[in-house]
Amino acid sequence: MNIFATDPALLFSFLLTLMRISIVLFMLPVFNTNNIPFQVKGCVCFVLTMSLWPSLSLPVASVSLHPLALALMLLGEFFMGLVLGLAINLTFMSIQAGGELIGYQMGFSMISFADPLTGNQTGSTAFFLWMVTLMIFLSLDGHLHMLKGFAESFKLIPPGGLLISKTLLHQVLTLSSELFILAIKICAPVMVPLFAIEVALGLVARTSPQMHIMDFGFPLKIGVGFFFLGIMLIIIADHVRNFTHGVEGLFINLLRAMSPFFQN
Repeated sequence: MNIFATDPALLFSFLLTLMRISIVLFMLPVFNTNNIPFQVKGCVCFVLTMSLWPSLSLPVASVSLHPLALALMLLGEFFMGLVLGLAINLTFMSIQAGGELIGYQMGFSMISFADPLTGNQTGSTAFFLWMVTLMIFLSLDGHLHMLKGFAESFKLIPPGGLLISKTLLHQVLTLSSELFILAIKICAPVMVPLFAIEVALGLVARTSPQMHIMDFGFPLKIGVGFFFLGIMLIIIADHVRNFTHGVEGLFINLLRAMSPFFQN
């Protein structure tokens, strides 16, 4: 038996499947951090590809092996991974943005450190809310719902069949706009009482100039901020639960917008 007699189409099918799985996995909130070695990430992608490839492999029997056609296929796989990664990171980025606004209002704008997970500068409040969101997402099996929706991509989008339609652009713009809306919804329960305290301190400073507002203003804002921040965790849990239950449908809607089988 000649072990080197490998079908080029079969090998390319494996490479396309590996690339599609790798791009989406590297977009995951858990998997895209710097504290996981690249060797571990590569092994996980390879093992997951080997387990899914026999049943979910991309058929390439009728695909041209011309270098330009192969480059377009790989570019399409990369673009699809970016779109699905945006859908996954939407809630996490929104909550982190809301945490930055809360930290600024509480007086933590000068307290920033290098995030060990991403290597970026982030506020303590934003990092805390991001970690809480991640724990809730994993405890609700959000990663399993995501993989289940991602498996539909092998049925809906053949290799080289990705289409950038008007519907897809509209959905991406809608997701981007919802990022800021969700950030405001997340931080509003804390921002409103902190704003009321700012107004009250301003009135006290005007009526009693001899009082040292700065001495008790900062501790008061921090204490009230932490109190409402604890209440806000319930709101975050509701948002993450709704997002987790709908992530499979979100993936399918985005995949249908990119699929040639659902175009008018």
